[in-house]
Amino acid sequence: MKTYIHTLTRRLRCAAGALLLAVSAVGCDNFSEELEPCPEGVRLRMVYDWNMEFANSFHNRVDCLTLHIFDATGRLIQTRIVDDRALLGDETWRMDLDLPAGSYRLVAYGGMACDRASFDYTGSVPATGDHHTSLGVALQPRCTSGDDPTDALLHPLFYGATDVTVEPQKMEEHTLPMIKDTNNLRFMLQQLNGDPVDGRDFDFEITDDNSVLGHDNMPVGGNEVTYLPWARGQAVAGVTPDGYEARVGFGELSTSRLVTSCAPRLRITHRESGRTVVDIPLINYLLLVKSEIHAQMPDQEFLDRQSEWSILFFLNDDLSWNKVTIKINDWTVRLNDAEL
Repeated sequence: MKTYIHTLTRRLRCAAGALLLAVSAVGCDNFSEELEPCPEGVRLRMVYDWNMEFANSFHNRVDCLTLHIFDATGRLIQTRIVDDRALLGDETWRMDLDLPAGSYRLVAYGGMACDRASFDYTGSVPATGDHHTSLGVALQPRCTSGDDPTDALLHPLFYGATDVTVEPQKMEEHTLPMIKDTNNLRFMLQQLNGDPVDGRDFDFEITDDNSVLGHDNMPVGGNEVTYLPWARGQAVAGVTPDGYEARVGFGELSTSRLVTSCAPRLRITHRESGRTVVDIPLINYLLLVKSEIHAQMPDQEFLDRQSEWSILFFLNDDLSWNKVTIKINDWTVRLNDAEL
């Protein structure tokens, strides 16, 4: 309410100022000198509704925010960082940017300024005068070990960009939409004969070329990485009518943004025998569960909205994958072409 009253008061002052300027043109000069100048800039609302719920959850998903402001020539003029979790968690919070009339490009990252951040800038921290095309982020070294495998639960990374125009003596209200770049995938193995399976008996890996994201939030080629499980073990899937516990093995991996222009591959190998149990093009299989409800939704939009995945593979007696049925996010998929 205080913010509303303050804004209304400033608008009334601006209206009075405009009236007095008109009066001064016919002889009442100097009246406007005592009035507060009209504010110019942007009142910015951050929104994360690029999810399958189609509901804004910015306030409970983003724990730190970095905003870069570029002028009409694409050069950086200002950076704002907000790491107050209470402030970001307030749905009514808006970021006020005092900017002179003109055109601007706003680029925001969520999760970059946090102590637990998994991504950092590809070069030095953006400085005044840098062009927006020089922006880029990459997985931090602490998220990798050995020859670039990642076995960490990645801290969520969000990205958003928008162009705005500020009119003279106006405080423009704008919305900056954001998307989530990080994914979590849980792969489960269940034996059809009911024998228990332990995920620690298997190696899980996803290879992808998405460890570096450019200024347009698209992967920069030539930066292939292998993701390994940040969690692995065994879980009880339920109890059969005869009281037998069905135990499944699982491996849980976290990745950077999944895009249709890349070709990530999932491989699951049985450690003792060295046999490859699963070797599939990951994107193809994830898209199998895009419901007909969302038939008109572009594939990339579906991948960006659905950032958490669970896939259940059924194994034969010899621990080979039974290539007939899998479950993805509670959807049962009947496979007609196992090679996809």
